Amino acid sequence: MMKFVAIILVTSFLSAGLLADGAGGKVFEDPIPREVEVLYRRGLNYLATSQTLTGAWPAPDGEKAGVVGLAILAMLAHGDDPNIGEYSRSLQHALEYLLARINSESGYIGSSMYNHGFATLALAEAYGTVEDDRIGPALKKAVDLILLAQKKNPTGGWRYDPNRTDADITVSGAQMVALLAARNAGIEIPESAVQAGLELIKKCQSADGSFGYTPGSAGGNSPRAAIAVLAFALARSKDSPAFAAGARFIQKRSVWDDRSYYFYFLYYLSQALFHSDMDVWEQWNARNIKNLAAEQNLDGSWSGRHGQTFATSTALLSLALNYRLLPIYER
Repeated sequence: MMKFVAIILVTSFLSAGLLADGAGGKVFEDPIPREVEVLYRRGLNYLATSQTLTGAWPAPDGEKAGVVGLAILAMLAHGDDPNIGEYSRSLQHALEYLLARINSESGYIGSSMYNHGFATLALAEAYGTVEDDRIGPALKKAVDLILLAQKKNPTGGWRYDPNRTDADITVSGAQMVALLAARNAGIEIPESAVQAGLELIKKCQSADGSFGYTPGSAGGNSPRAAIAVLAFALARSKDSPAFAAGARFIQKRSVWDDRSYYFYFLYYLSQALFHSDMDVWEQWNARNIKNLAAEQNLDGSWSGRHGQTFATSTALLSLALNYRLLPIYER
């Protein structure tokens, strides 16, 4: 219920056309651009109409737990009532799919920690807003799996398999965001686990502020830097030099031409810029809206390397900061 109240409070600010910037105390007019609503609704209609009878989306990528989790997040982020709203049936079917794929003993969701992280994030954001008593216990089990995998890993991070003892920043970032969203939802998360995860991320940072794939590796890029910046922001560690250096890196490199992970990049960069500098985010947001409008397919989807469900969900989530209705999107 705490999360539901938080959503109502944020909605009241939006309906008044004003929002306070928690970092600098700045208050500014912030109406939702009409083109965002048009793009978003078309994208949601695509997700609703392309969903299969299983509650997932077309194979091979749309059946992955992480992709289903991202689609759930995209629906929740629009602010419709998840219990009786326009997309409630699609949302409930997708949640059924996720809940059915949780290992009843371990709490593991899907076949990789990547999928587990995004699925856990979806459960955390659904908890307290969707009327389903199964979500809370499922979320707790999923969180426990993340924490157990970290305890078994001497790096303090995570890899694709929960039993691995090495780590990379992309999988670790997904687990960190899931843990911090769960903490925001009221699930107890040890601060030691958060700090251990941040230490792993710090070890991936290069001198230019970027972040390599693994600790000590070179070749940092914008997506990995955005993951790191977001993790520090959500962990309430914006005073960290690592956050500041990472934020400077992404603000200078907010255009990334590699189409292989383009929508993945948009998903993380939108949040990282939003948390690090509102003026930079506003400029980037206007450009992102324009680009996504030009790239949206006639059926409302977007196309990408990892399938239309993934591309559409992450494209929508890169626009979702215009609504700011998910607790994870608060500053």
